[in-house]
Order: sequence, then structure tokens, then C-alpha cells
Amino acid sequence: MSTRPKIPATIVTGFLGSGKTTLLRHILANAGGRRIAVIVNEFGELGIDGDILRGCGIGCDENGSTKAGELFELANGCLCCTVQEEFYPVMRELIARRDDIDHILIETSGLALPKPLVQAFNWPEVKLACTVDAVVTMVDVPAAAAGQFAANPLAVDAQRRADPNLDHESPLHELFEDQLSAADIVILSKTDIADPAARAAVEALVRAEVPPEVKLVASEHGQIDLDLILGVNAAAEDSIHLRASHHDHAQGEAHDHDHDAFQSVSIVLPVVDRERLFAILHALVQAHTIYRVKGFVALADKPMRLVVHGVGRRFDSYFDRRWQSGEPPSTRLVLIGEGLDTAALTAALQGAALAETA
Repeated sequence: MSTRPKIPATIVTGFLGSGKTTLLRHILANAGGRRIAVIVNEFGELGIDGDILRGCGIGCDENGSTKAGELFELANGCLCCTVQEEFYPVMRELIARRDDIDHILIETSGLALPKPLVQAFNWPEVKLACTVDAVVTMVDVPAAAAGQFAANPLAVDAQRRADPNLDHESPLHELFEDQLSAADIVILSKTDIADPAARAAVEALVRAEVPPEVKLVASEHGQIDLDLILGVNAAAEDSIHLRASHHDHAQGEAHDHDHDAFQSVSIVLPVVDRERLFAILHALVQAHTIYRVKGFVALADKPMRLVVHGVGRRFDSYFDRRWQSGEPPSTRLVLIGEGLDTAALTAALQGAALAETA
């Protein structure tokens, strides 16, 4: 029996204003029947209208309005940091609909580092169903030729300041080089407003940063032949660990973009007090590097188990079912983050436990 084909995913990266959203619009407008799921972030100048989305066969109802949860906008502009918090649940939802999807497009924030996102495709559940068809890095030719790499460096700085998770320290040329280091294809955008000398200089600059097998493709007015950038079959997740970047070995950073150090802590408690539990969880996520909290909670006055899901400082909860016969009510929480102190977290959460009664 043949295995099901994996869903190809194209990751589009590049600085703010480099043409990422224009490329997405072009792909969706010329999808040629491909059913494309789109993951974007809030920093993009989105504005993808319903007609284009309806034309790609996914994400809109018959009236052209976007269905909840089908055009995925990740709340944190740094998709690198969003990987653990939101990217994984979105991918699980897309994988559950894999028979309805031909391709996935992911537009990263202009300052997101693509390498950790590509590495996330090696998570077992994702790797079984999806593959990175190609990482496409957009390069603004006039901006790169001027040595500023972004069309509006002030806007890029504002983007940095607006999100504490973004890299605030590295010079733009290092971030530019890190985006190129993950590329399978480099699109030279805005070549229609660059003179031949500027284009040649940028081509030489880019070629010096990427291996010979990486394609350089010119784009004018946001137009490009989709056969050049879709169906590349690069399987970038298999080789991304070989692609060196400035952030691989950075020391002393407040925010380390290499997420290989993520860990999880599992904590089992008896019946707990709901208000105390959430007060403790809110305190813990502020005092520790905790990205996600998930689990089931037993409450003394409720015959149903409470599902808890936390992302950053936001927590949601709901009752999903009754405790089953022969199933002793108990609380089980999993905390995902970095540098977690299991003993300290367990001791703190035990403060929510109720004394067991005979």
C-alpha cells in the first residue's frame, strides 16, 4: 500500500516591504485550481480579499467571507517564537484536513528567523504529513543595493520595538544573511525600479551568501511564474540543520531563537481550587519561561473535568466530559518552555491542591 503524499508547504520570508504579501496575492490569484491554505502574521499588510481566497478553493464560504479558523493569523508576529505557542495547533488542524489541501503558504514576520520554523517540520506529527517544499526569501533589490536591506528601516525598527519577542540587537545585515541562509529560492523583488548596475550588485551580494544550488529569480511588479517556486520538493526540514546562521551559537541573548532547548514538565495534583490554580499559573508564566500550559483539572464541586489551555499569559478553560466510572478525578498539567525548574513549578502548583477528605 502506498503512503499518502505529504502536504507541501512554502515558507515566504523577507523584511517588511520586500513584497511577501504581494507574492501571496499573486500565488492565490493564479493558483490554477490548487487548494491553498494560508498562514499569515499580523504585521503583514494583509488585505487579501475574499474573491482571491474563494478562487483558491479554501477559506471562504459561498458569500466570500472568511470562515473562522481557515485563514490563520498568528497573534505573535515573530513566527519563530510562535512555533510552540500557535503554529503547532494550526498545523494539527490543517493536517486533520489534509484531503482538502494541496499546498500550505506561510508568510513570516519580516524579522522572524526562518530556521526554527523549518526545524518545526521535523516534529513527528508534522513530519508524517507535511514537508517544506521550499523556503522563499524575498530581497528588495533597491533597498539591498542602498545597503539598508529594508525599504523602510524606520518601520522595521518600529516593528522590533512593538514586539518584545523579536530580535532587537542584531544589525539588519545579520538578519538578512540569516534569512538567506535558510533559502531554497531567492526572489529579487522590485527589479522593475532598479537599474542594471544595482541589480547586478545585489545578485552578487546574494550569490556570495547562498550555495550554488539556490535559485535566484527576478520579479517585476510582483509577478512570477509559479512553476518556479511551487513544486520544488526541497524537503528543507531534512537539511536545515546544516545551514549555519548568526543565531545558531549566540550567547547571552535575552531571547534565544534556537528552540531546540524546549522542554516539558508534567505535574500531577489531586483536586484543586480553581481560583488558586489560575492565580498560580498566571504568576508562574510571568516568573518562568513558559510558552504553553495544557491539561485536565479536577474540581471539588464539579463532576466534569476542566480542560485548561494556556498560551503565554492567556488562559482558556472549558468542561469537556464527566469523570468516568473507575476514573479517580485528578489534575494533570503539562508546562512547555525553556529552563524549567520541575521542583519549583511542582511546589508552587501544589498550593492549589485541596486537602483530601476521607
